[in-house]
Amino acid sequence: MGLIQGVQNSNKQRHIAKAYLVAKNRLIKLGYEEEIDWQYDVSLDHLTESKFLRESAWVILNSGMKETVIRKHFYHISNAFNNWKSAIDISNNSFACRKRALVYFNHKPKIDAIISIAKRISKDGFSKLLSEIKAYGVDYLRQFPFLGPATSIHLAKNIGLNVAKPDRHLKRIAFNTGYNNVQEMCNDISIMTEDPIPVVDIVLWRFSTLYKYNLTVFTNKIRNQR
Repeated sequence: MGLIQGVQNSNKQRHIAKAYLVAKNRLIKLGYEEEIDWQYDVSLDHLTESKFLRESAWVILNSGMKETVIRKHFYHISNAFNNWKSAIDISNNSFACRKRALVYFNHKPKIDAIISIAKRISKDGFSKLLSEIKAYGVDYLRQFPFLGPATSIHLAKNIGLNVAKPDRHLKRIAFNTGYNNVQEMCNDISIMTEDPIPVVDIVLWRFSTLYKYNLTVFTNKIRNQR
């Protein structure tokens, strides 16, 4: 890397970090501090079977859907699955859980996908699943239904892996700020601000859901400070 390119990259990193902090402060003022704090506290070391069932269900249900739609029904869906008490509980009562869940979210493949994960954990044990996640990360999660390249990273972020999900919001920000991919962008912001990558992810994502012209806000801040 040449000297000029190195200086340009340094400026880009510094300016996008400033824009990120502006977005984060705005979210806190709007009342999203609890959501950001939740992501700070997520850790693979503290992952339980119940949390994994809940987060995997959340990600599967959100696949291809607006988060606001799933959030409206998730309380009732959780009740249908006995509030994610255990994989064995869901597996042993899968017919009843499925029937109750479909009342609130009539998407049979997604409900069946949630049940299949519970049955897998019931069969193999959560300790084995956790050890496999620690060993193979996102690659291990991709074997489950509805956990493709993007959604598997979404789940990985929600259970404590140090990754950023490449959804459409973050991909557009990365493109408009001169980055090759979302992970590289979030990593740079993380280095500059000392916020974990998943926290950077959730700040950029939430900001994007609230502000229609978020890309203009971000890119203008960066251009104006060069």
